Amino acid sequence: MGRITEDLVRRNAEHNDCVIFSLEELSLHQQEIERLEHIDRWCRDLKILYLQNNLIGKIENVGKLKKLEYLNLALNNVEKIENLEGCEELTKLDLTVNFIGELSSVKTLRGNVHLRELFLMGNPCADFEGYRPFVVAALPQLQCLDGKEIERSERIQALQNLPAVEQRIREQERAHCLKRAREKQEAQRKLREELENKEKENRPGFEGHWDPGSGATLPPSAESKDHPQAPDIQGGERNHRKPEDGEDDLEFWNKPSLFTPESRLETLRHMEKQRRDQEKLRLDFSLKDDENRHQIILDLAVYRYMDTSLIHVDVQPTYVRVMVKGKAGEVITGGRGTHTSVRSTMDSSREQPDKRSKPTEKLEVDPSKHSFPDVANIVQGARHTPRRVRPAPGVMPSEEDPDFEDNPEVPPLI
Repeated sequence: MGRITEDLVRRNAEHNDCVIFSLEELSLHQQEIERLEHIDRWCRDLKILYLQNNLIGKIENVGKLKKLEYLNLALNNVEKIENLEGCEELTKLDLTVNFIGELSSVKTLRGNVHLRELFLMGNPCADFEGYRPFVVAALPQLQCLDGKEIERSERIQALQNLPAVEQRIREQERAHCLKRAREKQEAQRKLREELENKEKENRPGFEGHWDPGSGATLPPSAESKDHPQAPDIQGGERNHRKPEDGEDDLEFWNKPSLFTPESRLETLRHMEKQRRDQEKLRLDFSLKDDENRHQIILDLAVYRYMDTSLIHVDVQPTYVRVMVKGKAGEVITGGRGTHTSVRSTMDSSREQPDKRSKPTEKLEVDPSKHSFPDVANIVQGARHTPRRVRPAPGVMPSEEDPDFEDNPEVPPLI
């Protein structure tokens, strides 16, 4: 689930040299944001704010944006119009395709005297009988509703029929509230069932193997009996998911579902799970000892058409570390040839804060089953005692030298 962070705001403020305090326009659409926060403290000068296609369930923390003129909250989970009284310069508000069922909450926009355009199409309240006359009468400053201009005669008629229309709106709101209460109870029941099913699968009696990379228990079908097969070189990327996962995914998308805030959150959780499964790095490799050439050969199968800049190899005397897409796997060089899977030990994008605390996992090969030279001990570490360097003997002058002069006052050199 996404959150509004300072780093996210700065990345979307490149047009302002990543300076956020003086930012006037900000786009945070399609970020899976669930809560509206921090913006009113970091970006006081905002005039345009795009937050469409997220999962925001409540309008909050925008009251200090006094200069805000346009707020786009389309395709979110908003159920009520609130907390916009402080946006004094608000001119346009887009709440298309949300879950607003409390139509009377539009009255909170009466204090936004500069509001000219309002979009509520795609909300449950837009299907209420008397929806448009009620909004037109409740907001006299409004000039355009759902992209259609408000005529003067339409406003006069709406004001005349307001008492009767308001009564019908109240009745429809109560019916909608009862419906939403039932939908919330049903969503909570489904969530409890999912949690109970997961607890049953993770009990000790469940057959499978423990995956240290994800902390999940996988059934025996996730592993082959002897050796996992290498990816098909001609077929592109290998499908690492189990057949049951594909069936569950197809069943999820074919299952009928109501369009509610809870169903949107459920869909996001399902997609998050799929992304996590795809991010797990499970690549086949083989480690072989070529005794004829005195070589150790590591054959690693990577994805087809993958850029080689995403592959980093570090060869050391006792191990080989391979980084693929920012995820590392280590192989100990010390045993017979093997064929297994490399598992992710570090995710640079999601597990960076914890990489210091978690030790690197290593796949070891049993050296007792096959003998071959230990590359760590090829060169014996014999200790060598330091030798003192003797100075070269000085050249003694000879008496036969024509330039030699014997000075009796000079003591002998030896």
